[in-house]
Amino acid sequence: MVGTRQYPDEPSGPFPSPPTTVEDREGRSIEVRAPAEFAAEALGDVVDMYVEFDPSDRAQGIPPTGEDRIRSWLETIGDDSVNVVARHDGDAIGHAMLVPDSDDPAAIEQKGGIEWELAIFVLQAYQRAGIGTLLLENLLGHASDIGISRVWLTVERWNNPAIALYERVGFEATGTESFEQEMAILLEGAD
Repeated sequence: MVGTRQYPDEPSGPFPSPPTTVEDREGRSIEVRAPAEFAAEALGDVVDMYVEFDPSDRAQGIPPTGEDRIRSWLETIGDDSVNVVARHDGDAIGHAMLVPDSDDPAAIEQKGGIEWELAIFVLQAYQRAGIGTLLLENLLGHASDIGISRVWLTVERWNNPAIALYERVGFEATGTESFEQEMAILLEGAD
């Protein structure tokens, strides 16, 4: 069931859908895929990415630190989340996910009847090369393809690069808390 969060009046999109391969601003070939299941191989690669993740780039306590805590976190959200993974030379270098705002299996299965929270992470060595935009757009395209229409996020208010990225793709500010900016997007094809 959709909550009381505010969404833009006009939907955004369309967005590209994975699989996608592009050259980033550094000339690296980046592939984005949406694993059908967040199973052993994809999960292991993403755990490895988060182990390398710079702790100073953590936001709101995620990703957790330490391999066991990272694996537990990803396994906890993995069954119901929608994921896209960016890879360079076979290694996971970015991960974006949507996590359902519901514990109801039927609502999660229906996808479009609930809100989904977005989180996105790119390894520091790959930041400012267009990979965040690539991941975000492919996640939103994949979400739209599978019937998700309402996506929201919170971002630290001083994280101007992230806020600018979210605004470029169609997110709008919907509320604030002490140090967070809440933003939301309505995807094209929403009811």
